[in-house]
Amino acid sequence: MGNTLQKKPNENLEKEEGEGNGSSFICEICTESVAASKKFKNKSLCTHPFCQDCIARYIQVKVQDDNIAKIECPGLDCKHNLDPFACEPVIPASLFSKWCDVLCEDYVLGFERSYCPNTNCMAMVVNECERSGKVKKTQCPNCKQWFCFQCKLKWHAGYRCEESGNLRDRNDIVFGQLAETMNWARCPACGHCVEKVKGCSYVLCRCKTRFCYKCGRKTLFGCPCQATRYCRLMIANIAIIVVMHVVVLALMKKSKYEKFLSFKFFAD
Repeated sequence: MGNTLQKKPNENLEKEEGEGNGSSFICEICTESVAASKKFKNKSLCTHPFCQDCIARYIQVKVQDDNIAKIECPGLDCKHNLDPFACEPVIPASLFSKWCDVLCEDYVLGFERSYCPNTNCMAMVVNECERSGKVKKTQCPNCKQWFCFQCKLKWHAGYRCEESGNLRDRNDIVFGQLAETMNWARCPACGHCVEKVKGCSYVLCRCKTRFCYKCGRKTLFGCPCQATRYCRLMIANIAIIVVMHVVVLALMKKSKYEKFLSFKFFAD
């Protein structure tokens, strides 16, 4: 089935005459004369003369055998897809349900997805907003419970994903919720909470670890996720100082080497 069975419109004058009187038409798939009431209508996308039975068999092959979600119109050189809702009345309910499942799987294929950790729910949640994978705290649209989109566990307020699987008592959970409410950041080295009152997101913990207050990553010269003007100037100044220090050391070594050569030449 498909485009190989199609005939060009100008090759069948009987079809055009049949459509003109409104009583019947020639299907371009089975090439049989069919009553006009059995003509398939792909909404306003295209108007090829196909009977409903041929379209139903065509969809059945595409969905059940080929597992195709977006089914192209079998019309010759047609670039449109078949509209699922226009096809629903002409195909069995089980086939339409299968087609919907394939369409859903094809839709979420390009998105990050997770499943609700609630054993009584297990609904699939699709990240349609961010393709960078940064989304974490998520509310299940089905059971309304909060969970972590990255580690796929119940929401771990104040704790990192690698710590979320560890058992914690009630006090730890309450403290984590408080840290989240107060927007505290935890040092990636020692785990202590740090509160930033003002300034940039490049902070120094009491354990001498420098990290980004926003994303929690260790860093030495600022973090690209929160590059404020102050941070950029600071990084530029540090880079200039380092380059100047290297140049000065190189000049000092060169000067000492030249003095050594001149002294040796004079001694000779």
